[in-house]
Order: sequence, then structure tokens, then C-alpha cells
Amino acid sequence: MNVSRLLLLGCLTACSLAPDLPPRPPLAGMEEPLDLLAEPDDEAARQLLPAGSFAGLVLDDARDTLAAKLDQEAQLRVAAVVDNSPADAAGLQPGDLLLEARVDGGAARVLRRPSEWRQLELDTAPGSTVELFVDRAGREARTELRLVARVRPAPRTAAERFREEDRVGIVLRTATETEARAANLGPGGGAVLVGLARSSPWRATGLRFGDLVTAVDGVPVAHPQDLLARIRRPDAESLRLDCRRNGATFAVDAPLSQRGSDLTEITLPILFSYEADRGRSEWSLLLGLVNYRSTAAAWRFRLLWLIGFGGGDADRLLEVGG
Repeated sequence: MNVSRLLLLGCLTACSLAPDLPPRPPLAGMEEPLDLLAEPDDEAARQLLPAGSFAGLVLDDARDTLAAKLDQEAQLRVAAVVDNSPADAAGLQPGDLLLEARVDGGAARVLRRPSEWRQLELDTAPGSTVELFVDRAGREARTELRLVARVRPAPRTAAERFREEDRVGIVLRTATETEARAANLGPGGGAVLVGLARSSPWRATGLRFGDLVTAVDGVPVAHPQDLLARIRRPDAESLRLDCRRNGATFAVDAPLSQRGSDLTEITLPILFSYEADRGRSEWSLLLGLVNYRSTAAAWRFRLLWLIGFGGGDADRLLEVGG
């Protein structure tokens, strides 16, 4: 067999045996305190909050997939209409998209999150008229409803958690209604910091576990995804965060980072291959006739597929001479 055929065979073998690319590993060193794994037990305090007005609308996010929530602007959709409510009397239907709202003939307000609609109900007195513009099956429609007093508090919504491991290394939780309303946000607004990687650039800013982010770059955070969307902007290098801690407010300039690269691979079919992957390295010569692997704790050397030896760390420390 001549050299050209041998090289061709080596190339074909290397291509056929090439492993799939490894998946992105989870970010190392993510710290999530145990006492923050559950949301605060503040239901008794929530029941004492002013109930505000009531329209009878149950709203959700019109974007149905995670990819859409990351790439598209938020939009409110009517998920349900309470029977015999002002919204029912106004003719609103499940599936309607909420475009704008005007309270007592005032300026138009574009609402994109359920927390913003709940804030409108809390800020608007019973008996006020709300003019709504909706998109129904691609056609714009207009209707009016008159808010009534809410008889009892709205149902409590379960907390959601969101991980960000590309540019900051954090875990966020949706704020409870008590936390959000104390920060002048609608129920569901705000983002509570409940996880922080040891390598996160936000550690140096003074941010702590349990801090509530209320605004980013001057824009109120109506949902943790608002903060995540700002973090993921490719042109962003830092964010101005307004936060709340133990009733006090403060602001920080929070820098953004990016994932480091820790994977190197070089392959010359038949002759040489080298790979370094997150603390492990390996090289081989001549189709594996000579092979060497190492980590921070051990190493192995193999010759001619048969002869091998190696070494590594023991499970004890060396004695220190006195």
C-alpha cells in the first residue's frame, strides 16, 4: 500500500470515528443557598395588602416557545375571562391580544406583561373606565370596561426560577406579590437574585443573595425575562441595575462577561492528535502507537498498545518535618 492510500485511509478513519461535539457544560461554581430554594412564606402579609380593582381578565404571554421569549418582544394574550365580570360584559374573548389601554381617556399605555396589567388594576380606582384596543384574529377591535372593587385578593402564583450561565452566572426568581408591591411593581414584577456563580462579575459590585432587581437601564423589570433579555444583548457590556434590599434602594453598574474557551483539539490523521478539555489533556502518535493522557491528579502513558504505566496523586498529604 503506497503512502497516498495510507493517508486516504487515515483520513476516512478519522472522519468516521470523530466524536460528536460535547454539549455545553453547566457553569461551575454556581451557589444557590438552601434558604432561598423556596419562596418566602409571606402569604399572611399578602392577604393584608389592598386588593385594588378588578376587571376579570386572566392574561398570559402570547409567545409560546422559549426561543420566541428570547427573541421576540413580549405581548399580552387573554387566557381566560371570568364569567359575569366587567371583561365579560365588554365582550373580551380568550385569544385576544391586548394592544393598548387608556384609563378615563388618558394617554395610551402599552402593556406587555401580566404584572403591568395588575399594576394598572391596583393604581386605578373602582368605577374608572378602561378603553382597550385588542387584536382579534388579525383584526383590531376596541371595547370599554368599567373596573369594580376586588372582593378578595387574587390567587397566589407559584414562583419561577431562571438560570443565566452565559454572561453573568446567576439564578433569578420571580418576586412574590408582597416583594413586588413593596417595590412599587405589579404582582409578578421584579427579579430576585437567588443564585450566583463564584466566577460571576456581579460579585464585585456588592450584589447579594436575596437582592431584588427592580429596573435595568432605567426600565422597570416587569418579569425576570426582561432582565435576562438585557443581559443577552450582544452589544451590552454592562447594565445599570436599580435594586432593593431590606427596604432600602440602591443602584449598581453591573458588568457582563462571556463564557471562556477551554477546549482545544488538533488532529493530523495517522500522525498526531492532541486534545485539551477542561483540565484533561491527551496526545497520541502514529494511530495511537504512543499515547499520553493527563489530568491535574493523574497521568497515563501507553506504548505500542501493550506497554503502559502511569502515576497520580495519593489520598493523603505528605508529612511536614518538624
